[in-house]
Amino acid sequence: MRSLPRTSCFCHTGLCYRLRASLPRCHSHGKIKEKALSYRTRKQLFRMVRSTQIARLDGLMLAASVDDEQAESELSEIKSQAKMIFRRLNRNSAPQASIESGQYSLHYTIQDDICFLCICDKSYPRKLAFTYLADLASEFTTTYSSSQYLSPTLRPYAFVEFDTFIQRTKKLYQDSRASQNLDKLNDELRDVTKVMTKNIEDLLYRGDSLERMGELSGRLREDSKKYRKAAVRINWELLLKQYGPFAGVGLVICILLFWRFF
Repeated sequence: MRSLPRTSCFCHTGLCYRLRASLPRCHSHGKIKEKALSYRTRKQLFRMVRSTQIARLDGLMLAASVDDEQAESELSEIKSQAKMIFRRLNRNSAPQASIESGQYSLHYTIQDDICFLCICDKSYPRKLAFTYLADLASEFTTTYSSSQYLSPTLRPYAFVEFDTFIQRTKKLYQDSRASQNLDKLNDELRDVTKVMTKNIEDLLYRGDSLERMGELSGRLREDSKKYRKAAVRINWELLLKQYGPFAGVGLVICILLFWRFF
């Protein structure tokens, strides 16, 4: 990761108070300024997408973000877990899921037999993570045809050049407090409340499966539909009970008036 300017002020992030003990204050704002932010300090300051991987459902890796050496070292364990998740995925798996592992969360979405997965800080907004993945999926499936990425003779990491788009998009989503990302968070069209969340230990070491997550997710969607239908029916029944007698009297009066004058 490129080092930040030595005089950068991070007052706009609203997180200066968290680093009050370790960083000096900005002379112009009277707040904290960055002196020489380490990778770990930058992690405290920004809650963001750490790494991205794209693979087919048969486990073949198609592309991945190129991470710096320090990030690679810190993310080595969770990247191994991501590979285990890829090996467990199939067409019966939940189309979207969030998996928690320590201080990180793995989010994935499946589109056209391709899994787009990102590793984020646990505090990074889930809605933003899935919007990020949707952007990657849209660009990938537009740039490459299904005959290319589903080819049986394809070699691993055949689309390594896609990292250019990954890095550019990741930069846009770097700060969850940026105005364009706040707009995405407020977008009511992307509902992630029904996306299943699972702990990595339950998934990899205690026998829970991604297929079961898919079944539970589907069951939740069906229950939600039934609830909405029942709610609509109950609302109509209440309206009829409340206003039905008045409507009936009004109808009788209208009929009598029509019969009397016409």
